[in-house]
Amino acid sequence: MLTEGLFCKKRIGKRGKMEYKSTSLVPKKADILIIAMAVVMAVAVLAFFAQGESGRVAVILRDGVEIDRINLDKAEKSEITVEGDYTNTILCENGSIGVIHSDCPGGVCVQSGMIKDAGKSIVCLPNRMEIRITGASDIDVMVG
Repeated sequence: MLTEGLFCKKRIGKRGKMEYKSTSLVPKKADILIIAMAVVMAVAVLAFFAQGESGRVAVILRDGVEIDRINLDKAEKSEITVEGDYTNTILCENGSIGVIHSDCPGGVCVQSGMIKDAGKSIVCLPNRMEIRITGASDIDVMVG
């Protein structure tokens, strides 16, 4: 005899007696199809994000518009010139990047030196140029 609970229903039978009907949770074809589609979509999303750039990436911006993107973990030695109101010469070598020459007043961007850690940036305000490093970092927390 079944008892009323999560997996059975109580009803009155033909003879007026109480009968219990089992309502076990058996998946239907549509349930299996929905689960399979969800698994395929999850795998596709993971594959999409896994193929993105890994490691540290230097993003060079002028007036807030991206003009170049360099993967520092794979880049060879190169120089990039950013023209605007002033001229910045950027050097990328040995996994780091920095401004090596600028004709802007003050030259704070040149004094910033070479950077290589994610989260660091170099800014040349007179030329409205910025270098940001994004991506993986060996540093857990950066203070002050």
